[in-house]
Amino acid sequence: MPTIANMLQQYAEHNQLLNFEGTMETIITGVYFHRASKSSPRQPLIYNSGIIVVGQGHKVIHFTDHKIQYGAGDYLVLGVPVPLECEAFTDGDLPVLGIAVDINPALLHKLVNQMTEHKQFALPPTCGQMSGVQSAKLDNAMELVTKRLLTVLNNPLEAQVFGEDIVKELVYRVLCGPQGHTLFGLAMHDGHYARIARTLSIMHSNYANPITVEGLAEDVNMSISSFHRAFKQVTFESPLQYLKKLRLAKAKALITASGSKANEAALKVGYTSPSQFSREFKRHFNKTPKEMLL
Repeated sequence: MPTIANMLQQYAEHNQLLNFEGTMETIITGVYFHRASKSSPRQPLIYNSGIIVVGQGHKVIHFTDHKIQYGAGDYLVLGVPVPLECEAFTDGDLPVLGIAVDINPALLHKLVNQMTEHKQFALPPTCGQMSGVQSAKLDNAMELVTKRLLTVLNNPLEAQVFGEDIVKELVYRVLCGPQGHTLFGLAMHDGHYARIARTLSIMHSNYANPITVEGLAEDVNMSISSFHRAFKQVTFESPLQYLKKLRLAKAKALITASGSKANEAALKVGYTSPSQFSREFKRHFNKTPKEMLL
């Protein structure tokens, strides 16, 4: 039976992606293929929320006091988008290969409601307080559903017929697994985790506009102190530090992908001072905006 790495390689061959670099959406909405032919040094980026299954290579996520390593045979669960420092490693001459799946809120809530109705799974009392980054080993059920997903990705008809159901099972299997509490916490409307998730949605939609901690806390009906504490527990950052890293990441994309001038990018992401933007950009990425294009 082929491995997940074999199937990802077959997907790349079938879709003429053997020279592709980066992440792209597949024929199934919310399912993404990732490929990187070279290792990449430690660098800041924003991990999107979702389920990431690694087929080949490995990555290391660095935190202030610890790090998470995940690779072939592992999956990562992120309930919210989180700014992280990450480095990636190829396996010899073989590229890093993986697949990522978005977590549809409506699907998640339906599954959680069904599971709690059957009283088969109990929600840990601290679930709503968990951080936004967790990893785990693929068990047999997770491996099988991932392989079924990769199989139908090469067949447009089967992808259309079975795709949504396979994604639904994948999310269910994660809920049943050791990192299920991350997604359970996301589905609990009144829990701190879910409130911070709503805050992050607001920030990602309005990062170019003036944003205050007071306003964010008020939006989710929390005191400023409780909000600040919960926000840092989930994202590892204070609200203002998160906002700064989000704006810088968006600016980097504008400069490198869209060819925007540094001053233009600064204004588009919410900076009012170009000099402050340049200082913070260099401090964050260890490169000036101009050096990013070299």
